[in-house]
Amino acid sequence: MNLPSIITQLTRQAEAIRTLVHGVPDEQARWKPSPDDWSILEVIHHLYDEEIEDFRAHLVHILYHADQPWPRIDPGGWVTERRYNEQDPATVLARFLATRQESLAWLSSLDAPNWHAAIAMPWGSLTAGDMLASWAAHDLLHLRQLVELHYAWTQRSVAPHSVEYAGEW
Repeated sequence: MNLPSIITQLTRQAEAIRTLVHGVPDEQARWKPSPDDWSILEVIHHLYDEEIEDFRAHLVHILYHADQPWPRIDPGGWVTERRYNEQDPATVLARFLATRQESLAWLSSLDAPNWHAAIAMPWGSLTAGDMLASWAAHDLLHLRQLVELHYAWTQRSVAPHSVEYAGEW
């Protein structure tokens, strides 16, 4: 595991997320292509909660507390339970970015972590390295989701005109 490389990746990805979200009009931030889809605001709030309660907490758990029960999370339930789409977009983005900075500082402070430390999960073993790699990949999944939301918003907002000429999505 190349920790400095992952830290750089998480830093860049946070900046990409900021770029895709900062200054988005409130209507667009709360808009959902369908009732089952997430809005931009819901994605950002999810990233904020995952930063604190999933990836960082679970990485700490694997590295230092593997003998204790796995901290449970409910990312899907939190969307409605915590009323993500009713929050202030700028505030949630600022919280995510500040929390990411805390995570980056914590990751930078690690001294020779055991990336092979593991816990047993229902599907098999989960190592600290797997958790860190998944953290970086998770950002990418939601960056793709944010781009898709911007594309769908563009399609919606230019109607009756078409974006077909731009190319196949």
